[in-house]
Amino acid sequence: MLFNLLKIGSLLGALAIPFTQNDIASRPETMEAPAKQGLYDFKVKSLEGKNVDLSMYKGKKVIILNTASKCGFTPQYADWEKFYLANKDKVVVLGFPANEFGGQEPGSDEEISTFCKKNYGVSFPMFSKVVVKGEGKCPLYQWLTTKSLNGWNDKEPSWNFCKYVINEKGELTHFFASKVKPDSPEFLEAIKL
Repeated sequence: MLFNLLKIGSLLGALAIPFTQNDIASRPETMEAPAKQGLYDFKVKSLEGKNVDLSMYKGKKVIILNTASKCGFTPQYADWEKFYLANKDKVVVLGFPANEFGGQEPGSDEEISTFCKKNYGVSFPMFSKVVVKGEGKCPLYQWLTTKSLNGWNDKEPSWNFCKYVINEKGELTHFFASKVKPDSPEFLEAIKL
């Protein structure tokens, strides 16, 4: 019995060696940190179901909002639409509906689109509903909220209508909570228009 166990142990040991050697041999001699991602590395789906490559916004500042239709901050749609129309040659506003905060965005993409256009005249780009916090977070929000991916920020949205500011190179530069609007002094200082 002991002999059989030794044979099995030797066999397992022999099988393990090639896998360990292959794993080590395939790694580069010096381990480098993964390259920092940027906004232009992402593709997302519009409310209409079309794939959108965010690299189309190269050369513009980008404001990313997590939005909701049944929130005390929902009237900010009008503020951000006005800001977008006044500055769309230099800045684009991107809305990402999310339902993580009080279930305040229960609608389908079609319902969200109709609501935004009918009630606030939203013409800035809006995207398919995503998860922005916690388990199941979409890749874009993983980047926005993970320091090792974006270079400095680890703040998840604390409620609806949080803002992430990205510069013309696709780098995350600022995070603002829900109460900050386009005319807030701290936002204007960050955006430098």
